Amino acid sequence: MATGARVVGTTMLVLVLGVGGYVAADAYDVAPGFVTLDPVPPDPAPFPTAPAAVAPPEAEPALGPVAADAPVPASAPVEALVADLVADERLGEGSAVGVLVADELTGQVVAQHGADVAREPASTAKLVTAVAALGTLDPASTFTTSVVRGPGNQVVLVGGGDMMLAPDEGDASVVNGRAGLGDLARAAAKQLRLVGLTEVTLRVDDTLYSGPRTSPGWDEDDLVLGYVAPVAPLAVRIAATKEGVEYPPRSSDPALSAAQVFAARLAEAGVTVTGTVARGGAPSGATVLATVSSAPLQDVVHFFLESSDNTITEVVSRAVALDQGLPASFDGGTQAVLRAVTRLGADTTDAALADASGLAEGSRLTPTTLLDLVQLVADPAHPELRSIAAGMPIGGLTGTLHDRYLTSDARGLVRAKTGSLAGVKGLAGTVLTAQGRQLTFVVLVRHAKETGPWGPRQAIDAFVTALHGCGCQG
Repeated sequence: MATGARVVGTTMLVLVLGVGGYVAADAYDVAPGFVTLDPVPPDPAPFPTAPAAVAPPEAEPALGPVAADAPVPASAPVEALVADLVADERLGEGSAVGVLVADELTGQVVAQHGADVAREPASTAKLVTAVAALGTLDPASTFTTSVVRGPGNQVVLVGGGDMMLAPDEGDASVVNGRAGLGDLARAAAKQLRLVGLTEVTLRVDDTLYSGPRTSPGWDEDDLVLGYVAPVAPLAVRIAATKEGVEYPPRSSDPALSAAQVFAARLAEAGVTVTGTVARGGAPSGATVLATVSSAPLQDVVHFFLESSDNTITEVVSRAVALDQGLPASFDGGTQAVLRAVTRLGADTTDAALADASGLAEGSRLTPTTLLDLVQLVADPAHPELRSIAAGMPIGGLTGTLHDRYLTSDARGLVRAKTGSLAGVKGLAGTVLTAQGRQLTFVVLVRHAKETGPWGPRQAIDAFVTALHGCGCQG
């Protein structure tokens, strides 16, 4: 027993001495630990301040909320403004005009002329596609372009609806070029090299869309002049073949052209494409090698509203059609977007769309239908649509209104979708009056083509400016 006690005692002594030695080593910073004999460091110096620096003021919104008690214009003075527009000589002889003005907050009609007559809408028809898309689809959804394995050494580039692919690296700060074919090729090449494939054949699957790639209602000059491209489920920068021009020439076969660009990026990444790039469907259940995604749908809608891009509007209409189980075609897209806005509460009586963008001849919408769409966008009961207001051009500042209202008191206070075809001018949106009341309005004008665009456009802008400045209290 005595021997055991001595052993235990000796062991405890060794442990105590060991711990004490470690504490001493820690204190002299020989061993890691929290104990130290160093002097306590002084308090840190205060963060330096710039000379004459002052606290920032409270942030204030650039525009306050619209006052609910701002006066609603009386009907008679606004009706007089409408009559002046209808009689404006700048519209040209024989013009036909549809006008509707309402109070945004209550929906009360203030003045109108021919509001229930269906007229050619030009690009104001894009409001139908915008409201249909964001009123029924997930605004955060994207268009996915993928690469999958085919039989043998074949790979297939599969279009998912993104016609704004960058030719190489994507750019997260833009909409047109958000996803890049180069990024897709490099990711796919990495997977191919892992399985020892450095030579492949390439097919492109563009079967997501059906029917003709161009509308029968489009003029051949629309394609030649770059106003629109053949609609496909993938393309590089909306099929533009030239950079730095507002309306660039477009590829006649956007999907195949995109596949050829992808083949070049694959080669740069160490995977050679042999043979001719051709169309071919992706096998069911094929292994996915890589994917890239477009900007969110909400941003894509903003893009086509601000730029009035016809091709991207057609792409979005096909997304609405697919969501409803309809063919992703001109017929399916137009049927789907009209059905969607009708369900949301828009009056689509006498509405007909030859295409979703308003470029084709044969579309007809009443000012009542267009005003209902603008009212839906402003309705607090539809917060999913509010971003459309942010996407519409602003008078004198952005988009297709950037060069209008430059000297008008309404500059910055008009948000509207433009419409312009030979012989057709339109504008649909909102204007804030000088008294702080928000009005919704629609103007559709059919005029002789010989009149030219400038006179009708000036007449419409003068009318909207007068709406803004009108005291109109009876």
